[in-house]
Amino acid sequence: MKILLILGSIVIPIFMIILQRKWVKIQNLYNLVAIISALIFGNIASIGIINIINDGTVFMTNIHALFLNPFFLMTGGYLGVYLLYLIVLRALNDYK
Repeated sequence: MKILLILGSIVIPIFMIILQRKWVKIQNLYNLVAIISALIFGNIASIGIINIINDGTVFMTNIHALFLNPFFLMTGGYLGVYLLYLIVLRALNDYK
């Protein structure tokens, strides 16, 4: 599983760049999905923290329940891959 995650973080951003070079408008889709992901990710995190503060529960044990939320994991994963995509894209553009 670890190898799959590592390879995915390398292969997926490169695949995104290849697709973006073929279809320029797909970059708009990447950006839109990143904005929506950031909103969902941030809202889930802030709601989780507000609930912990309001309930007066122990922060470290309850905040880990966020990691069980599939939307939190999917949006966070996409934001991670998107960030790598932007870094590689910027490096390629600076290299030219």
